[in-house]
Amino acid sequence: MEPNRQLEALLDQSAMSRAGLASRINRMAGESDTTLRYDHTAVARWLKGQRPRGRVPELICQILGDRLARTLTLEDIGMGAAGAPTGPAGRTGGDAGGLRRFVERAAMLWRSDRLHGEAPGPPLLTGGASVAPVWEWENPPDDVDVSHRGAVAVTDTEVAMLHAARGHYEHLYRNAGGVATRPRVVGFLTGEVTPLLRGSYDDRTGRRLFRWAGSLVAVCGICAYDADSQGLAQRYFHQALRLAKASGDRVFGGYAVALLVNQALFLGDNQHAIACTEAVLRTEGPLLSPALATDLYGMQAKAYARLGDRDQAHRCMRLAEASSARIRPEEEPAETGYVQPGLVEVRLAEALLVLGDLEAAGRYAERAARAPAHVRGRVNRLATLIDVELRSGEAERAAATAAEMVGEARGIESQRLRGRMRAVRDHLARHPGRTTADAAELIDAALRVPL
Repeated sequence: MEPNRQLEALLDQSAMSRAGLASRINRMAGESDTTLRYDHTAVARWLKGQRPRGRVPELICQILGDRLARTLTLEDIGMGAAGAPTGPAGRTGGDAGGLRRFVERAAMLWRSDRLHGEAPGPPLLTGGASVAPVWEWENPPDDVDVSHRGAVAVTDTEVAMLHAARGHYEHLYRNAGGVATRPRVVGFLTGEVTPLLRGSYDDRTGRRLFRWAGSLVAVCGICAYDADSQGLAQRYFHQALRLAKASGDRVFGGYAVALLVNQALFLGDNQHAIACTEAVLRTEGPLLSPALATDLYGMQAKAYARLGDRDQAHRCMRLAEASSARIRPEEEPAETGYVQPGLVEVRLAEALLVLGDLEAAGRYAERAARAPAHVRGRVNRLATLIDVELRSGEAERAAATAAEMVGEARGIESQRLRGRMRAVRDHLARHPGRTTADAAELIDAALRVPL
């Protein structure tokens, strides 16, 4: 009897406890005049591979399907006609039991995302569930041996393919947006990455495999974040962090945490953003990539500014600029390529804007907007500049910048950029005048095209 990875993954996606599932089954059965007395121990047995009797599997499909807003079959919950959940065969090295279980849960999420990508994603994890992955990455035990024996032999050639795929999908995301890119990455994860993770590899090859699989998962999380599916993005970022730990690459792990910091800032959870940043700084110390340190300190400055801690915000701003001066692109990992000229300036402009220092914010925002950047980065920088210009009473300049922003955003499918443009449009609409009204209408026209 093998563990039911599919049911375990669906419970995780739905953020439903074992006791919660059991109580809902009992309640639904009671509505049909059937008395059931399941509890969390019964669900634990099902997760170990036992199949419940009678109509209970159908009730599970209905309960979890309603929670996830999609139709689930018995096969989806690992309780098909054969009654035996599928799982990988093979031996794992070191303490790989937990790693193997993680791989199967991850593969289930990828499969579900591929089949039901249009459905609402899982809810955000909060409390201990949201911070545990960072704590587990930061602290022992590490994976002693990640070798595995399976049906497919994994060599350096396959690992190099994952490395190349990551660069391809990152480029696609930057120029087309996360809405258009995510289905492509999810298809690659299910079709190419999953068989390799279940394959045969020694410890050395396995660590490199986890490294680049994790990087692809991170790109998928970025695309989900860009599509404003925040609960799904969070789970992808957590997965990338676990794969980073298995790879032994601490710098990549720090990058995965930085993605969670950025998401926390977007969600307004400033304390969580600061705590995650501190975890990376504690763990990496002098080994921290200067580019990553630049972004982490810049985001931390914004979080402190929102909390009204001016001294800490300025301290982090100084550290961000100092780290920026030490960046050597040829020595950086592939993932930190997003820390391009102008990124630290836009981070600091945003922090200074919160603090009300409009003159300094304007200088940084102008420098950021004129620095070379990929398309989506340029749109975000122009949006920040518009905010500063409007706050500074320069409505006509803001209108001209807004027209430039709309032109740059053309062809990008991104809910996050759309949200940013809506905010700019609303800000423009609060300023009287023909030029701002025309700029607001230009944004409205761009937003009428559905994604």
